[in-house]
Amino acid sequence: MKTFAINTLGCKVNQYESQQIRQQLEKLGLQSIAAAGQRADLFIINTCCVTHTASAKSRQYIRKARRLNPKAAIVICGCLARAEVGELDCEGENIYVVDDFANLAFKLDKIINSAKKEDDLELDCEKFGSLEFFAGQTRAFLKVQDGCDGYCSYCIIPTTRPLIKSRSQDAVLQEAAVLVKNGHKEIVVTGIYLGAYSQKTVKRKNWPEQRNEKLAELIDKMAQIPNLERLRLSSLEPGDITPELLDVFCRNSNIMPHLHLSLQSGSDNILKKMNRQYDSSEFREKIKLIKSQLDRPAITTDIIVGFPGETDSDFVDSINLAKEVGFAKIHVFSFSPRKGTAAAIMKDRVNSVIIKKRSRILRDLDAELAWKFRKQFLGQTDMVLVENNSCGKCVGRASRYFEVEIETNGKSFKPNDLLEVELIRNESGKMLGRIS
Repeated sequence: MKTFAINTLGCKVNQYESQQIRQQLEKLGLQSIAAAGQRADLFIINTCCVTHTASAKSRQYIRKARRLNPKAAIVICGCLARAEVGELDCEGENIYVVDDFANLAFKLDKIINSAKKEDDLELDCEKFGSLEFFAGQTRAFLKVQDGCDGYCSYCIIPTTRPLIKSRSQDAVLQEAAVLVKNGHKEIVVTGIYLGAYSQKTVKRKNWPEQRNEKLAELIDKMAQIPNLERLRLSSLEPGDITPELLDVFCRNSNIMPHLHLSLQSGSDNILKKMNRQYDSSEFREKIKLIKSQLDRPAITTDIIVGFPGETDSDFVDSINLAKEVGFAKIHVFSFSPRKGTAAAIMKDRVNSVIIKKRSRILRDLDAELAWKFRKQFLGQTDMVLVENNSCGKCVGRASRYFEVEIETNGKSFKPNDLLEVELIRNESGKMLGRIS
């Protein structure tokens, strides 16, 4: 066995864990096959099952691996491997389903070196170790927290990742320093429920004083790492936004003015049915607090359309709140019932035609709000981290995360270059910039 390929679906946590797997396999002497469509001796399919589409794509990767090399070992891990939703088609020779990340190192060792005995192997996910480099992209994701027990009624994650775990502050800081030393200029701090870092549950009512300042403390210390140019946080909840966290943003210029706050619905009726830990008034209060502390922050969000019982009035509440906030980006999700969740058995299903219509309206609003958000930066300069320079286009991300296509004027730039760019034109889905 000489080569391997990893196919990853889903969230930043899944992507981080795939990098851990890659690093371990490379240390064992295997060569990574990155190009699509190439044969490998070992395929890792790191699955997702948040939506039916994610499950379907996971199965497609499994079938593709079979076609590419019928004799290859195929290891299926991730959330679909853990969930009992009846959507994993994986029967066949040399196919291994690993339903726990802690057992994955054990399974890989056994496949790669069959001479080892099971009793000799340590069943510990820490075997994968801290990341030294995040291959394939400029921004490095760094997982600091895992697990959720919040049981939002639409979400399968508490079933697939029920154990709440946080890494030690020292371990996180050491890993971040190594990532920076090895060339990463930007780190994205991530977790299944990032705001519950250092807590034993994601339920705020069970936290001491119902507050958590450990995340702010961690981010503040990370921002002090020498040569770390940019630091971002992945998805947060409204309750995670505290004056202390915003103070950390204000004190550290390398923390980007970008916050992803999951709204899911602007209707209090629907938020209650979703079992979310906030209402629309708290969301508005946190947005007001953010905007009072940060200069024109990019606030991005997720909204689910067509949740059971969502009326026209409920949908209008979401539209009105989105306009009021002025989101820089809305990720629109059409409701899809997941087996094993409370929402899957709820009555008052919304007609699929209505869901498609509402989704189209919300996506049109997203494009309008994103255009309006970018427009306010026309004629100004910003630092852009180059992510891609191919086919004659140099593309990167501004500090507020929107995409910028840079006029190179014959100059050569490469991914991971951090450039000062003048923003000269607002286009569909991006801005055009030139070296200032």
